[in-house]
Amino acid sequence: MRPDWDSYFMKIAYAVSERSTCDRAFVGCVLVLDKRILTTGFNGSPAGQPHCDEVDHLLVEGHCVRTIHAETNAIIQAALHGVSTRGCTCYVTHFPCINCTKVLINAGVTRLVYHVAYRMDDIALEFLRTANIELCHLEYIPNSHPSIETSMLGKDSPEI
Repeated sequence: MRPDWDSYFMKIAYAVSERSTCDRAFVGCVLVLDKRILTTGFNGSPAGQPHCDEVDHLLVEGHCVRTIHAETNAIIQAALHGVSTRGCTCYVTHFPCINCTKVLINAGVTRLVYHVAYRMDDIALEFLRTANIELCHLEYIPNSHPSIETSMLGKDSPEI
């Protein structure tokens, strides 16, 4: 059976995550506008720098600082190639960290679809709510139909 659009783009985000070079989290991101892929991103080191899977992790206070997160890499790719992200949807395998949340807001993302509720940050949720970004938790299982929970995190939404 043909997948719905959210499942289709999440499947692509998971394929993109296979390029991640930090094994602490294989994360993929796809930015989409009008059912067209704008850019993709995965966890990886800056261009020309060694990767975790080559030289090991660079940990600071329990976080690997060698890599750039998938969402930020997708935004960087858009900037590098002159692609506007205003009004797009972000499909990401894992809920974004606080820094990626801020980047996505400033990039003009209007909808965020994630699968894994990884380290859900209350401040990130509040930022998304005040930015009126639609947040969708996709219960993604390959080769099946997903269950999606959608909420507009706007001013009239119940408290998070």
